[in-house]
Amino acid sequence: MKRIIRITVTALGLLAFAGVAIAAEQTGHGGAEHHYDWTNFLLRIANFVIVAGIIWYFAGGKIKDYLKTRRYNIENELAELDQRKKDADKRLKDVEMGIANMEQEREKILDDYRAQGEALKASIIEHAEKSAQQIRDMAKATAETESRMAVESIREQLADMVAEATQKVLEERLTKEEHQKLIDKYLTKVVLN
Repeated sequence: MKRIIRITVTALGLLAFAGVAIAAEQTGHGGAEHHYDWTNFLLRIANFVIVAGIIWYFAGGKIKDYLKTRRYNIENELAELDQRKKDADKRLKDVEMGIANMEQEREKILDDYRAQGEALKASIIEHAEKSAQQIRDMAKATAETESRMAVESIREQLADMVAEATQKVLEERLTKEEHQKLIDKYLTKVVLN
């Protein structure tokens, strides 16, 4: 109830100052004094009080409930903020302790990474050596295969050359009849075998 009285008095005071300001404005123009209609002003104040009273009568309960709810929410938010502050202080202390131990943790992490790096290095070297051995073995096998193929190719060429040379020699030395007899003889051997 005291709040309602305070609000009403404050509103009336503001209206009174507004009336004085309006009166001062009207007397300040052109040097001529005008008389302000105080009856009209008082009727306006009465009108305002009546409208404010009607609004308070119909919406006062809701306004009170809203203000109570708002106050309750603000108190809860303040309590929550206090709790957050306590939690933040606790986390800050944990972080400060972590910072104090950070050098030891950093050294431990670096040692772990060095050990992992050495293990990875050894693994990579072992894999590279295996790969190099496989490449050597494949190169050796390929070289052997190619050398065998080259020898076979040379043999084939040599055989062709010997056959050609033999054919030329035989053609030069054999007559047509001897040639025919030689063919018949070998055909008979091949057929019988």
